[in-house]
Amino acid sequence: MEKIAFFDAKPYDKEWFDKINNKYKIIYYESRLRPESARLAEGCKAVCAFVNDVINAKTIDTLAELGAEVLLMRCAGFNNIALSAAKDKLRILRVPAYSPHAVAEHAMGMILALNRKIPRAYIRTRDFNFSLVGLTGFDLYGKTAGIIGTGKIGQVFAKICTGFGMEVLAYDPYPVELDGVRYVTTDELFRKSDIISLHCPLTRETRYIIDDNAISLMKKSALIVNTSRGQLIDSEALLSALNDKRIGGAALDVYEEESGLFFEDNSDKIVTDEILSLLVSRPNVLITSHQAFLTEEALRGIAEVTIQNFDDYLSGRELKNEVKAQ
Repeated sequence: MEKIAFFDAKPYDKEWFDKINNKYKIIYYESRLRPESARLAEGCKAVCAFVNDVINAKTIDTLAELGAEVLLMRCAGFNNIALSAAKDKLRILRVPAYSPHAVAEHAMGMILALNRKIPRAYIRTRDFNFSLVGLTGFDLYGKTAGIIGTGKIGQVFAKICTGFGMEVLAYDPYPVELDGVRYVTTDELFRKSDIISLHCPLTRETRYIIDDNAISLMKKSALIVNTSRGQLIDSEALLSALNDKRIGGAALDVYEEESGLFFEDNSDKIVTDEILSLLVSRPNVLITSHQAFLTEEALRGIAEVTIQNFDDYLSGRELKNEVKAQ
């Protein structure tokens, strides 16, 4: 029976992989994959990793030396992998789409919660404070949503926005035909949008696509939503704009320095990331813990595709979800 070393394992991972898997021995490790922990994969043909694992050249070399042949990413993103180092050493397989509805729905949920001050209202009413002062939002109907990235998640999000009666603008270097969506430049999108939602991968071109210059073009009431990758937003520029009241607010399910913080309970620790601490303290900022993907349907899909990827590798079938090392 082939073995899979499974890193950064959480209870929900174990639940669904154990339900789906009936072929392989999965060895679960709570530690993240990094150079120091890579040796735990000894004797395993496959290694299963996640978004915040450190898969640099040293990690890859260690895995290859131990006999690992395939890296199973249980996520869509692969920006944390040194692809050039993996060439001729590890085959890399990912889950390109597990539940676009999960992420798109979470993005809209964050918009609604941020705009209508739902977390603040919830905290108040727990103390029997039913005052409405400071809870005013705005109608989404008739407003403009700007979507950066119209892959599967962006397309679902566009449909949700259309359902709310919003005008939808989009930017993507590879546009697709979408009812009710008009493609524009990023500058026009920034200027006209009341809601700006990020649904693009992290690449050299998209890193800090939201920076001080982009924010300077936005409406002062604009809300920025990010459920993709933290480094799409320059956090220092975002914090500065929030402090200066140059934007209306931000809803973040990801953060550029989230590694080592997100997915973990840090409630009894002193968090030394000053930017994150300040963002958390702002009343017009809503932060969730990289949970946009976390639905029953998505978890099942991730487990099914990950196991299928390993099946395909072992059977010599076409690896349709392979990330090619450069």
